Amino acid sequence: MDQEGEDRQNHSADRGDHPEYGRHGIAGDRSCDAGEARSPFTSLYCIRVTCQVSYLHLMLSEKLLSVLGMNLTVLAASGQTGIALTRQALRRGHTVTAIARDPERIALPDFPNLRKVAGDVNDAAGITAAVDKDSVVLSALGTDRAGILLTGARAVVAAGPRRVIWLGAYGTGKSAEAAGESAGVLVKVLGDRLADKVEADNTVLAAGGTVFHAGMLADGPESPRRRTVGLEAAPPFDLGAKVSRETVAAAMLDEAEKPTFPGAVALPLAE
Repeated sequence: MDQEGEDRQNHSADRGDHPEYGRHGIAGDRSCDAGEARSPFTSLYCIRVTCQVSYLHLMLSEKLLSVLGMNLTVLAASGQTGIALTRQALRRGHTVTAIARDPERIALPDFPNLRKVAGDVNDAAGITAAVDKDSVVLSALGTDRAGILLTGARAVVAAGPRRVIWLGAYGTGKSAEAAGESAGVLVKVLGDRLADKVEADNTVLAAGGTVFHAGMLADGPESPRRRTVGLEAAPPFDLGAKVSRETVAAAMLDEAEKPTFPGAVALPLAE
């Protein structure tokens, strides 16, 4: 072999080129080049490599969404829980569309990543216009009138967001059995609103959303010992046990960033 040919061979070895594994020993780097003749084995291998790369790209994209900021929509953003959700979401670096019947009642200063929008769940077309298809909706909707929650759930689901995270009440619907007999008091407390709550929850769950069943809500900071559990680990219902809105908001945002309870009920606990 002449010196030039030897140099080329050595240079190829230094780069790690290989007729089957390509540069740096990465399978498919050369054999998967477009237009190059392939054996049946190589073609199948290229398909496998392409699928693996696509899967990794998808996984990295989902991870980056939580790291670099997500597109979130907060429903009922002027209420105490809605404000907690919006404020915490902004602190985490997310972009937030805050929906309220009167946006001026959203008691938060203007922020580059915050958009305040007027919206009423009785106007399904208006909700659809306000909800970005690529967003995750977090609802803090509450009412003292029966029918509003189900109307709201249907409007949000019809808007077609990526996911829905809904706030419900512990001891109702899917969590009634886990809560135990003590939760029977909610029948008297909620009256005709109970059926509305249950139907709204079921609408969100059927769409693959997550429903957070919180205990009695209270003011106060986020609990440093907070945790989120499924119904299998639910504690007995205690009317005196309270959980802060800040704790509930943090749990809902955790679920938005990293889905753990899709299509299920989750419980935000203070400790």
